[in-house]
Amino acid sequence: MNVVILAAGMGKRMQSALPKVLHPLAGKPLLSHVIDTARTLSPSRLCVIYGHGGEAVPQAMQAADLSFAKQEPQLGTGHAVMQALPHLDDDAPTLVLYGDVPLTSAASLRQLLDSAGQDKLAILTVSLDDPTGYGRIVRSGGGISRIVEQKDASEEERAIREVNTGIMVAPTRQLRRWLQTLSNDNAQGEYYLTDIVARAVADDVPVVSAQPAHVWETLGVNSKVQLAELERIHQRNIANALLEAGVTLADPARIDVRGSLKAGRDVSIDVGCVFEGEVELADGVAIGAHCVIRNARIAAGAVIRPFCHIEDAVVGPQSQIGPYARLRPGTELGEDVHIGNFVEVKNSQVAAHSKANHLAYVGDATVGSRVNIGAGTITCNYDGANKFRTVIEDDVFIGSDTQLVAPVRVGRGATLGAGTTLTKDAPEGKLTVSRPKQLTIEGWQRPVKLKK
Repeated sequence: MNVVILAAGMGKRMQSALPKVLHPLAGKPLLSHVIDTARTLSPSRLCVIYGHGGEAVPQAMQAADLSFAKQEPQLGTGHAVMQALPHLDDDAPTLVLYGDVPLTSAASLRQLLDSAGQDKLAILTVSLDDPTGYGRIVRSGGGISRIVEQKDASEEERAIREVNTGIMVAPTRQLRRWLQTLSNDNAQGEYYLTDIVARAVADDVPVVSAQPAHVWETLGVNSKVQLAELERIHQRNIANALLEAGVTLADPARIDVRGSLKAGRDVSIDVGCVFEGEVELADGVAIGAHCVIRNARIAAGAVIRPFCHIEDAVVGPQSQIGPYARLRPGTELGEDVHIGNFVEVKNSQVAAHSKANHLAYVGDATVGSRVNIGAGTITCNYDGANKFRTVIEDDVFIGSDTQLVAPVRVGRGATLGAGTTLTKDAPEGKLTVSRPKQLTIEGWQRPVKLKK
């Protein structure tokens, strides 16, 4: 099977310099959704027709299984498919898709392919209460005889509710011949792909139809308004799938998944959460409101409190994070680790039962088990040019407002007094303090504001 994806349009109504098919839906370009769906059908040839935006589309979509053909100037859908002909295998049927129609399901396309077989022209059609703007399906004796575009339709034809979605499958040898006979003698002055229907009827090639499970599978994007509408449809579909899998969503209308979200049993997600990339939530995980989680694994029983940001990180079982915590790339937390409000962890491993409950920065550090990191503690890991590592062994207690100037090691069971600036290794099992002797200055008076 060949697949041709038409993606050459400018998208004037998008009011953007970015080619229309590169605008994101659920975090990835519209065209990527169409390509990913096409790949599930295992095509032998996959060709993208591009035009507006110069080389932006092939540069963004470059892949070993894709070929690209440029349509310049843009003279209609029939003209677009003509550009793909050198890339097609004549012995396989050709499926035509659209780069700005992102939500068509693989199941609906398989149904269309089954209807077409190897020798029929098959068209995906839908019936609309308001078909304005769509090409109408004209039938004769029950079969499709032609498709007439809105601007060329008579009053009687405009009353037809069954419309063409543009998605079709054609036998490639005949498609090649039909395209060569197209004319642009119409209201748009374009070469319509839909005109091949009349050619098929004239050649006694059966013209059949299939219908998608949902009308939204055929909706395209021509404006930011339509893009936003499809985003909500897509996100609600994801939310429904999560609910069916047993996930508790505080409000299915207020979740955004921009990638893949895998969730175990008894997972709960509060409102306003965004999941990006590959995210896994194990059994019993609770996600508080307004969290952003990207490329992360959250182990069983972990609680992520509201307003946390987690990226490229692993959270251990029964851990408690936040509120207002940030886990940056390279963070790996063990079992029952507590990372509290306004704590940032970066490129660090924190072992079981350790905690940094508030106002701390742990960067480029290896932290053992049962470590207490007091408020205001920071690892000074950067000298302005290079990063250095801090090692904190098991059972360490670090007092508040401590600075650990890396590279430095804190031995097992050591205690660092509050306000310590540690520049040398602290021995295990001992108290290390670095602070000046406390002084009281007699006779000192606080400055007062001068009168003007």
